[in-house]
Amino acid sequence: MSKVLLKPDITANFPFISAKKMNFGNFIFTIIMGGGLLFAGFMVGSQNRPNEETQVKPTLATSSNVLTVKTIKIAPISSYSIQRTYTGETATTRESPLGFERGGKVVQLYIDEGDRITNGQVIAKLDTSQLETRKLNLEAQKSQQLAILDELKRGARPEKIDAAKANVQQLQERLSLEVAKRERRKYLYQEGAISLEQLDEVSFNSNALAAQLAEAQSRLDELLAGTRIEQINAQKAIIKQLEANIKDINLDISKSYLKSPYSGTIAQRLIDEGTVVSTGQSIVKLVENGKPEVRIGIPVEKISTIKQKSQYSVLINNKQYSARVSAILPEVDSATRTQTLVLTLESSAAFQVASGAIARLNVTETIAKSGFWLPITALIKGDRGLWSCYGVIEGENGEKIVEKRDIEVLYTESNRVLVRGTIKPGDRIITQGTQRVVPGQTVNY
Repeated sequence: MSKVLLKPDITANFPFISAKKMNFGNFIFTIIMGGGLLFAGFMVGSQNRPNEETQVKPTLATSSNVLTVKTIKIAPISSYSIQRTYTGETATTRESPLGFERGGKVVQLYIDEGDRITNGQVIAKLDTSQLETRKLNLEAQKSQQLAILDELKRGARPEKIDAAKANVQQLQERLSLEVAKRERRKYLYQEGAISLEQLDEVSFNSNALAAQLAEAQSRLDELLAGTRIEQINAQKAIIKQLEANIKDINLDISKSYLKSPYSGTIAQRLIDEGTVVSTGQSIVKLVENGKPEVRIGIPVEKISTIKQKSQYSVLINNKQYSARVSAILPEVDSATRTQTLVLTLESSAAFQVASGAIARLNVTETIAKSGFWLPITALIKGDRGLWSCYGVIEGENGEKIVEKRDIEVLYTESNRVLVRGTIKPGDRIITQGTQRVVPGQTVNY
């Protein structure tokens, strides 16, 4: 019998090695495999002496030569959370270019760029000298017409009434005298003492005096009755017209002062004193001092995860700010297929965040999907581009044996992956040292 080229006790040092014997006539060929090692040996023997065949018999592994690996016991999950980041920019609640409601020459500017002003504060002033002159003229006319109205309301003075009465009495006396003269002339005419022409002359004078008496009596009656209401109303209308003109002048004067519509900061000053401006021309640009807003585009399919009035953290200039959802605009941007989310920043950001700054919103989204979390180090390349991992099972004699499991990667997050496949809750999966083990190998953990 020839010697075996491979010593049988090699399996004692390599417990993961297996031996296989093949017979070829008088030759016995032994192959020992395992752990990436391959040994071969043969011996010459007789087929008629099977009891004398030499066979490699591996010995049981001992704790001193078993590889130790790190494992975890896996547990199932039904969902997982991911964090998505959306980018937008800050915007002020109100931002207004301010100008005068009338044209004119700017004679005074009370602000400069960067100044913070309050609601109603005067920003600039136009020249009002012509308006002031027109106002004085109209006020003088009004005073004159008011005096006339007072006279109409009080009626005629007693002296005027007395003069009218005296005039009526004098005309009455003269008329009485002319009537007497006419009667005498009429008698003389009947007697043929005077001509008809002389009689007609006396009659004409008496008729003229009668007309004058009637007119004087009418004026007296009017003075005694007082001014007619129609005259008083007409005079009141004249005064109201003057008051309307004065009010219009006052309105133009008030429009000559440009005032802040709300508290804010002067972002731009566009003119200087002496400039003649037209109606509505921008003088300054005002930015509100209130809570700034953040406007961020959210994909249409994700907008349903955002709740009204909910609180989020927004990153601006490497600083976190608390923000509250104030509105979700209904329109969809046709280019980006997003809806605009409007968030109101905390009050402390009012003087720290500039308009147009980049803002980033982190939103946590829950995905309903079952699987198991494994560290990336547990993955090994499987067949046909798939992935696998090594599990550890307990053998018949209590030894820990490596077993290959095929898995599918569902989601990757930093240094771990969510998987599913031929694994179940409670399995022990090797997390480190996968490159040093093979299926069927005995390990410790």
